[in-house]
Amino acid sequence: MTDVAPHPDRLSNQRKPDPCSFVIFGVTGDLTHRLVIPALYNLAATDLLPDKFCVVGVARKGTSNDALRDSLMKGLRQFATRPVDDAVAKRLLECVTSIEANPRDPASFDRLRERTEKLEANRSTGGNRLFYLATPPDAFLPISRELGRTGLLKEDGGRWRRLVIEKPFGTDLASAKALNAELLKIVDEHQIYRIDHYLGKETVQNILVLRFANGMFEPIWNRNHIDHIQITVDEKLGVGHRGSFYDSTGALRDMVPNHLFQLLSLVAMEPPARFDAHAVRSEKAEVLAAIQTQSEEDALRNSIRGQYLGGKIGDTVIEDYRKTEDVEPDSTTETYVALKLNIDNWRWAGIPFYLRTGKALGTKRTEVAIKFKQAPFAMFRCTPVDRLSQNYLVISVEPAEGIMLQFNTKVPGPTITIDGVEMKFRYKDYFKAEPSTGYETLIYDCMIGDNILFQRADSVEAGWQAVQPFLDAWKKAGAKGREFYKAGSEGPAGADELLKRDGRSWRKLG
Repeated sequence: MTDVAPHPDRLSNQRKPDPCSFVIFGVTGDLTHRLVIPALYNLAATDLLPDKFCVVGVARKGTSNDALRDSLMKGLRQFATRPVDDAVAKRLLECVTSIEANPRDPASFDRLRERTEKLEANRSTGGNRLFYLATPPDAFLPISRELGRTGLLKEDGGRWRRLVIEKPFGTDLASAKALNAELLKIVDEHQIYRIDHYLGKETVQNILVLRFANGMFEPIWNRNHIDHIQITVDEKLGVGHRGSFYDSTGALRDMVPNHLFQLLSLVAMEPPARFDAHAVRSEKAEVLAAIQTQSEEDALRNSIRGQYLGGKIGDTVIEDYRKTEDVEPDSTTETYVALKLNIDNWRWAGIPFYLRTGKALGTKRTEVAIKFKQAPFAMFRCTPVDRLSQNYLVISVEPAEGIMLQFNTKVPGPTITIDGVEMKFRYKDYFKAEPSTGYETLIYDCMIGDNILFQRADSVEAGWQAVQPFLDAWKKAGAKGREFYKAGSEGPAGADELLKRDGRSWRKLG
């Protein structure tokens, strides 16, 4: 792949990763086709894959190399974020080898080791291996144990071995601790890359730069100047064909300990001593551990859970959640959750964090909105001004990545009239970057051994520690307190009341 010209949107100082084998478990699945292969293609198109490289596609049922390559090419054409260059795609897919392995058949992992070692010799990858578990969560441990038993994960002779695990990392605090404990019997913490695709988005990564590289923001990023913070991850899509998974998971487990808490930790963390993985991840874990643990009574008071009813979103008709295939007809599983959290530290004492996320809503939006305290109104009492607009700094992640600042200014004219205006920055307008899947940076970082964007065990457990009171309180309450909302709406009415009782309101989503 050395003859692929670098794209001008890539920084010239990015180095190529070491030679390696990229072993994908679940290669025939949706995640691989939609995100992993398109991300690898984008890296290949920008000359950021190793010169010596191979992809080992592992499936439970055998498929030929040609059949797998054809399937991956079809998926690439469907899900690519940029026009597909046939020459680049061909060189990438020529690196793909199909291998059958199933943790229920230990001998198949012995064969996997033998095939992998032969491929490494033929491809000159130097024995470096990246194992990507694009599988259901119940396969994480069985696969990892077999990789450990066969020595495929053992690091020796300067050769690295890394294990990439998709969310969810457990289903509650106890299971997260158990999963971490079992994994750490097999590999060391530095070998585990717990991946969250939200952290591959440019705007999410830019939160650190916005805060710590600009002298105008960090001095006011505290309880003295900020009134509250809102974190929103709203989706238009319903549950679709994921009824069985979703009904046993729900919005809280599916989104809050990972996606929303990753955003929260970046916004709320203390400045790290240096910009390296240990320092950054330590500060993120510390702020998650500082989230106030709520009593059962407080957890019910400071949470709203909803379930969508049938409705219409655009031209799409959404049926009741309970009518979805593989969903229990009397299910109490939440498809929407709103929480009020507090962080027990000096910077954020008394400042509420409001989180909300849901399915089948009228707007697709992911953003962090920092609401600043109102300026004193005293000097405007003798003017026609009757109110001041609210001051927000909004970090938009989806659908358009960018940053918006809302502030007050005088309306042109002979009298003092004040109105709120917006100053906007959008990535697509300023930087000529190609669209991406969000996985490119994460996969690249896995290959170069930079785990700054990946969760550590203590961070995962701190996140579950914060949500466990809500899980326990809801389980005890059953259907009591659960609200319904119409698909295509803004969510349950209780979410508005959650802020209204504090004299606040959600920022209106455009």
